Amino acid sequence: MSGRAQLMWDEAVTGYDFGAGHPMDPVRLALTMRLVEAFELDRGPLKVAAAKPAGDSTLRLVHRQDYIEAVRQASADPASADMTYGLGTADDPAFVGMHEAAALIAGQSVGAAEAVWRGGVTHAVNFSGGLHHAMPGGASGFCIYNDAALAIARLLELGAERVAYVDVDVHHGDGVQAAFWEDRRVLTISLHEHPRTLFPQTGWPEETGGEGAVGTAVNVALPAGTGDEGWLRAFHAVVPELLEAFRPQVIVSQHGADTHFEDPLAHLAVSLDAQRTVAETCHSLAHAFAEGRWVALGGGGYAVVDVVPRSWTHLAAIAAGRPIDPSTMVPESWRREVFRRTRQPAPQRMTDGCTPRWRDFVDDGYDPADRLDQAVLVTRRAVFPAHGLMP
Repeated sequence: MSGRAQLMWDEAVTGYDFGAGHPMDPVRLALTMRLVEAFELDRGPLKVAAAKPAGDSTLRLVHRQDYIEAVRQASADPASADMTYGLGTADDPAFVGMHEAAALIAGQSVGAAEAVWRGGVTHAVNFSGGLHHAMPGGASGFCIYNDAALAIARLLELGAERVAYVDVDVHHGDGVQAAFWEDRRVLTISLHEHPRTLFPQTGWPEETGGEGAVGTAVNVALPAGTGDEGWLRAFHAVVPELLEAFRPQVIVSQHGADTHFEDPLAHLAVSLDAQRTVAETCHSLAHAFAEGRWVALGGGGYAVVDVVPRSWTHLAAIAAGRPIDPSTMVPESWRREVFRRTRQPAPQRMTDGCTPRWRDFVDDGYDPADRLDQAVLVTRRAVFPAHGLMP
């Protein structure tokens, strides 16, 4: 059973807008919600709710007060943005209302975590979230407040003793890892393009956690060019065994769509169909190891028409217990909306036409000369023994 599901949505999250020409175009959020509505997921299987913006006391669960004040100041007067806090840069230009929009997105993820922990729903999705680069004292990589880390911190505040974070964005989930570097209650797992070739140049397999928490930070650094088979092979070679050993009470997953072969900012070659497969697997793992408690977030993704809306609509549909067959035609009403907003043609179907397959790392053996298998093996050797597992 899927259980009850909730989608966090407030149209005002589209106010998280760094301006014309910035890769993180908020149209990707609006188009995702319109596609969710076109499939009528919001009319029964998926409860749509909005949470309040995160207040200072919530933001302080992760972020320093001086940084919050710097964001608030830059939000009121973008010309005053303090670059020592990562504000006013090319990645994170200041804009009027920045604090309010970022706090609203954070509030949706915190609200999702609260709903799941308190039992109001089994699954909750906030595809506007997943802003995993923001640090306690600074903005980074298009991220102002780290809603993923705030959701986890709120779960701990509510009494959770073990939370697993699974991040499949093409970029390393560095901000979440940093927030819980010395906290044994949180297992952070990130599969990402190798730091040699991609921002933020962190997420090496040797990064395994701080003092007293060795083995709770897990990093799989994938070679540039990795496609469906390798991506899925790496995921299944690392994530299920660690979750089984850790036994989380809640799984928080981040589903950045920028692993896709059409994404303009990275170098993996993953299909929409493989992204859908991982979302399904995260759903299954939540039921297997966390009594179904699952908070699913968005993240990166800069093919804002062709990829992001379809990927995250699949995610919402899976959480709702009404998965969309990949061969399904995209509703014509949505395709018209895409053209109206972007003057771009929309994709025809909910698939890239791929059939995801992978070989099991343990059962089928590994090739020590293969770069993908090398990446998997070095991660397993770095962290599996800390969990009582054979590498």
